[in-house]
Amino acid sequence: MDDFPKRRKHKDNPYTIRTIDNRYYILFKDGENIPRTIEVSKNIFDVFNQFELDDLKELNEFDRHIEHKELSEESIYNRTATNEEGIDDYIIRTSTYDELMNAINQLSSTQRRRVKMYYFDELDLKTIAAIEHTSFQMISKSIKQAIKNLKKILNK
Repeated sequence: MDDFPKRRKHKDNPYTIRTIDNRYYILFKDGENIPRTIEVSKNIFDVFNQFELDDLKELNEFDRHIEHKELSEESIYNRTATNEEGIDDYIIRTSTYDELMNAINQLSSTQRRRVKMYYFDELDLKTIAAIEHTSFQMISKSIKQAIKNLKKILNK
């Protein structure tokens, strides 16, 4: 799967782009809030990809501008004083995340792809089935088996 990393996007950008087996898709929710998936040409996909990269660049520039504008002795103190997470909590949280990602990477490519779409991209089973050109039941069974496999890997 030639997937793109999950990018931070502007709140007004309703699209998600994906590539699966060298096929290009745009995912979005229509006016009735129903998830839709459309296969598009590489040229259209590249336009959406460039839009996301440009959008991300603007978001980062805005954040840097606001960060420098608000940087004062009081704001620095407030950040450190309100940070309740200690270094041990940080290590526990990140190692748990790393362990989960390691376990996900040990799944078969099909299970890994479907788990990422379902849990990380928050797509419903029907949408995943449409993308994968298979039945809703097959996706459900695959994700349930992946969860069992993840439990086995994480309990070792």
